[in-house]
Amino acid sequence: MRFPKTLQLDLSDRQVFDRAAEPGELAVSGAFAFADADPETLAGKPGQAFRNGFLGLDSLGRSTFVMVGEIAMAEFDAAVDRLAAHLIEAYGAPDRTAATAAAREEAGFAASLCDDHPVGTLIAVERSFDADGIVERFRAVERPVEGEHAKLWEIVRDDES
Repeated sequence: MRFPKTLQLDLSDRQVFDRAAEPGELAVSGAFAFADADPETLAGKPGQAFRNGFLGLDSLGRSTFVMVGEIAMAEFDAAVDRLAAHLIEAYGAPDRTAATAAAREEAGFAASLCDDHPVGTLIAVERSFDADGIVERFRAVERPVEGEHAKLWEIVRDDES
């Protein structure tokens, strides 16, 4: 199955996050960590983690980018177990059954981000708050054809004049 893995294009994650994920960790969105956050107080490194960070499941650090990778079902199940343990320890999940259900849902969502993309595709997240809570927007950058460069943005005129 396809699943996101953390990626470091440079050392910037070590500067912008309190804890940076190591390259190659299985990753989930991790937006749940900010469910009770006050948007007015999310500044600095915690704010950066909220706005643009995926959660690496080994280090529990953040990564700006993930890459679509292939994993076995046993790796998926192990990731669910690690995340469930984290939900119990850090967030006080009421029991292992509830934590595992929540972790499986989070991991399933992470896997779904990869469904329509080939292995090697980079994915970034942008989060914000609105009246209903946290809003996540994901964008994918597919590997360029050999000899071409990936297009991360384009310039678009905002008027016709």
